Amino acid sequence: MNESITAFARLADQARSRIKEISPDELARTKPLPVIIDVRESEEYAEGYIARAKHLSRGVLEQKIAEAVPDFCTPIVLYCDRGERAALAAENLIKMGYQHVRSLQGGLRNWLESGGELEISTRFRRRH
Repeated sequence: MNESITAFARLADQARSRIKEISPDELARTKPLPVIIDVRESEEYAEGYIARAKHLSRGVLEQKIAEAVPDFCTPIVLYCDRGERAALAAENLIKMGYQHVRSLQGGLRNWLESGGELEISTRFRRRH
């Protein structure tokens, strides 16, 4: 188990070296806001997400991104819990031709530690 975690962390670090990241403070100051996409699983998203974030879990992102972001020039910021999945997802979107993709540095944990807030959808409140 530990070796697979290390291999995953190594893979995410390699992806980070090939993508751009954005800090929580920089994201909060960006106007107009980019399209923010939460790549976590539905259960994680239900616990709270960054305001206006669209949910496209890592497992369906590449398949469904064109529905959410049809223009390859649209600025996109991806995030997950700690940044690993988002870095891998960002790398794939760049390979698909998206030109302005960044990953939220440190993920949702860093967002919260930097004073960011979460929203919870009423749709998810009823389910859980």
